[in-house]
Order: sequence, then C-alpha cells, then structure tokens
Amino acid sequence: MERLTVAEIIQKIEEGKTFEAVSYEYSFTLKIEAYVPYVCAAIHDGHQFRKELWNYCLHTEYERWYEEDPATKQMIQSHPIVIAGLDSRFEYDLNRAPETAIYTDAWGKQLWKEPLPDTMKAVSLQKHADFYAIVSALLTKLEAMFGTCIVYDMHSYNWKRWDREVPTWNLGTANIDTERFKDEVEAWRSILEKMPLPNGIPSTSRINDTFQGNGYFLKYITQHFANTLVLATEIAKVYCDELTQVIYPEVVKAVEHYLTTELKAHALQFRQNHT
Repeated sequence: MERLTVAEIIQKIEEGKTFEAVSYEYSFTLKIEAYVPYVCAAIHDGHQFRKELWNYCLHTEYERWYEEDPATKQMIQSHPIVIAGLDSRFEYDLNRAPETAIYTDAWGKQLWKEPLPDTMKAVSLQKHADFYAIVSALLTKLEAMFGTCIVYDMHSYNWKRWDREVPTWNLGTANIDTERFKDEVEAWRSILEKMPLPNGIPSTSRINDTFQGNGYFLKYITQHFANTLVLATEIAKVYCDELTQVIYPEVVKAVEHYLTTELKAHALQFRQNHT
C-alpha cells in the first residue's frame, strides 16, 4: 500500500494503473486490483478520531463505535475495487453533504462541549472534499471504460434499538431510478435473502423497511453519473454484540465469503443488462 496525495491517486486512475493506497492524510483507502464495472464502498467503516477533537467531544469512544459500521470493509475486501473511510463519522460524515457533514448533535445528544474552531472544521471538510474528488475520478473512468457501473454501498445498523421485527438486510431505493433498475434491485434483495449465516442467524431482506437510501454518497453519485446504480445496502449488526462491542468474526467471514461470488455475479449481470 502506498500513501498518495489526491492528485497522485487521480493520475493513477486516469492512467488506468492498478494500486492500493491510503490518502496522504490517512482518511480513506482505495484498492484497484483491476478495472471492473463495479465498486464496493464502506464509507462508515472508519473509527479514527483526531486527537485534537478529543477534549471537545462529549460522546465516548463506545458511543462513537455504536453508530459506526465496523467490519463493513472486511465484508467486501475480496473485490477488485474497494474504497473505504478510515475516519469516524463523528469527525465528519461522508454520507452527508459538506454543509451538514460535521455534526452539532448526534442521535439526540449534543456532540461538542463548545463549537469547534473553524480551523478544525476546515481540516475535516478538506478530507470530505478529497474523498469525493476520488469518487468522481473513479466513476468517470469506469463509465468511460464500460458505459455503466454499479456501486455496492455497504452499511450496518443497530437492530436492537428497534421495537419491532427488522430485516437482516435492508436496501434503500428512494433515490434511485427504480423503474430502470427494478430487476437489479430485486435480484440483489433475493441474493441477500439466500445468504447462509452461522449460529442460526436468519438472512431476511427487505426494501425501504428501516432506511430508504437517503445518504449523500448515493445522491452524489446518482446526480453526477447517469449510468451508475448505487445500491445502499444495510446489514443489521447481527455480526457483533452492539452492547458489548464484540465482533463475531465467523459471521463477518460468512458474509465476506458469500459476497465474494454472489456480488460479483450480480455486478456482471447488471453490465449485461445495461450495456
């Protein structure tokens, strides 16, 4: 893995180079083993939190972890193109627009003891901008090469906080062209529903049940790339104990193993359908 500037990463993409890199400020990683018409993303996987923010933050390390999406990068790491966040969404949220990416409160609780200095905000917002500059360059390249592209936008959610039965998998489709892509949406939902999970965990899947796909990452790509479909995919945190912060590696590995073949097959079928 290389440490590269945004300009260096963009140059490699434009030249069609394969590489694995961390951004120069250590805010995200990008792996391109081969140029293929699909991307896997885990933008909330990160847990890093700048030390200069510690004394400002009212939330504990556990409270931050609870709202992040741990292990989502591992679930998709076997695929050729993977982009993932390293920083906690509590510093800046890659799934929000720049003007709202830095929280003032989070899940009903004030986040900062006092307002952050503008200089601190600027550092975080630059990292947000750098990430989207890379996303734009990457999808520009892939659409030029293949005509179409599909992005698997992987997230997780805390199912124990719900007071009703919720699915293991949820697809948010409110901001995509469901008429154009209805076959791919249903095929992806069906694939997830058939996933075998250990420990007797069911693998139910529904559309717009717990979340509707209102994230900025999906909206940004959909608005700027007419031939790219983003599938906002949420797994309930059945792969960990939300309350004790314990990850179940056998469940994470089962998800990764299943997606290694099934996600790739879905992506290739998408290209055949839309070429």
